[in-house]
Amino acid sequence: MLAFSSKRLFASKIFNSSAEAVADMKSGMAVMIAGFGLCGVPENLLRAVHNLKINNLKLITNTSGTNEFGPGLLIKDRMASSIHCSYLGGNETLEKQYLNGEIELDLIPQGSLAERLRAGACGISAFYTHTGAGSLVEEGGFVQKFGPGGKTVEKVSAPREVRIWGGKKYILEEALRGDVGLIKAWKADTEGNLIYRKTARNFNPDIAGSSKITIAEVEEIVPAGTFDPDQIHTPGIFVHRIVKGEYFEKPIERLALNTGDKIQLPGTPEQIRKRERIAKRVSKEIKDGMYVNLGIGMPTLVPNYLPKGIKIVLHGENGLLGIGPYPKSGEQDPDVINAGKETITMVQGSSIFSSSTSFAIVRGDHLDLTILGGLQVSQDGDLANWIVPGKMVKGMGGAMDLVDSHSKCIVCMEHTSKGAPKILKKCSLPLTGKKVVRMLVTEYGVFEFRRDTGMTLVEIANDITLDKLKEITGAQFYIGSDLKKIEE
Repeated sequence: MLAFSSKRLFASKIFNSSAEAVADMKSGMAVMIAGFGLCGVPENLLRAVHNLKINNLKLITNTSGTNEFGPGLLIKDRMASSIHCSYLGGNETLEKQYLNGEIELDLIPQGSLAERLRAGACGISAFYTHTGAGSLVEEGGFVQKFGPGGKTVEKVSAPREVRIWGGKKYILEEALRGDVGLIKAWKADTEGNLIYRKTARNFNPDIAGSSKITIAEVEEIVPAGTFDPDQIHTPGIFVHRIVKGEYFEKPIERLALNTGDKIQLPGTPEQIRKRERIAKRVSKEIKDGMYVNLGIGMPTLVPNYLPKGIKIVLHGENGLLGIGPYPKSGEQDPDVINAGKETITMVQGSSIFSSSTSFAIVRGDHLDLTILGGLQVSQDGDLANWIVPGKMVKGMGGAMDLVDSHSKCIVCMEHTSKGAPKILKKCSLPLTGKKVVRMLVTEYGVFEFRRDTGMTLVEIANDITLDKLKEITGAQFYIGSDLKKIEE
């Protein structure tokens, strides 16, 4: 077995196989794994690590993959003792292990995660950010590790250090460093210079150089000097080992296709009616030329109802500006996805970048509009949409970063859940952000959150009375003097 060491002890960075490239990895290591969902994942290296049968690994990654692919391959066989990520996604095995006290879970806002990884490679020890202020990220107390069977609590998150600048609260985030970083690129030259392909770039450039050893699996290795230096995405100094992957499955997590038929919405006829009404109403808030971020779920329906002539630029947290429609059958590309892991196309003039740059767009207040789903909204404009403690643990993904930007935040959600109000005086679920919602659209009403009148009803649906709306709303709201009907 090779001694775990840097590239400088090897005459060449090229390894003959994925197994050889990871052969000196040991139990207990901190392992950074690139990818967004199943896109841009170092699948060959992960298969090789899985075959080592090591354990007690500390995984640092954006999403946990599935039971059979990505980081989930290691989680399924209990090779990991902890995972530090922004979103669990559809990995039910990880959720069950966490709730049963079998694995430690550290949830990190996606933009903070990307920047902590980048900081680790850049020699920046820590930085302050507004993302997560006023949430459990700042306050601490999130259960990171349950006892056996999930009946007791063994570990909770610690509160962050806080500073105030310009009257605004910022929290301290420390850089992340690993023992080994596993990344995926499209091409490498023999010096380790890398080029990524489309949205498979995502977290890969941010992880490169943030570990003692960075191992890159690639689809092609070419002689040094082949690449135009202007086209290189990651310089070879950040890469210690490269290997040509043995085979690539590149599975698609969510195949979404443009069939040319009418939009097919999920759910019962009543749910479809509600979601269509909400999406149509939200679409009226979009103006020509806007830069817009759409959350997963209902917000992705909104562009289907834009008036003719309205052109917008859609931003994806996975590193894409210029999201197009779903591809036609046969034209889908596993390296082109949106933040919901769906197959998409790219419009003319689109651009691709790393995850850290994607969140620089968010935190730098370059977006005009953010549209998100919600579990609860308070009368003060607080939003909760990332966890139901003890029941549903998905993670905040990029939501905390998005609501803390200065873009207009619109929340679209159904008014009630199983008859219980989702609009409350105070959210009972952990917050995504405080006083961040500017507009709330449900199937029964449109609410604006104003400085003078607070939560204000500005439009009401035709099929509900004002008295009934008050009855199913668990919050106090002001009725606008210009109250209108929602246009169908």
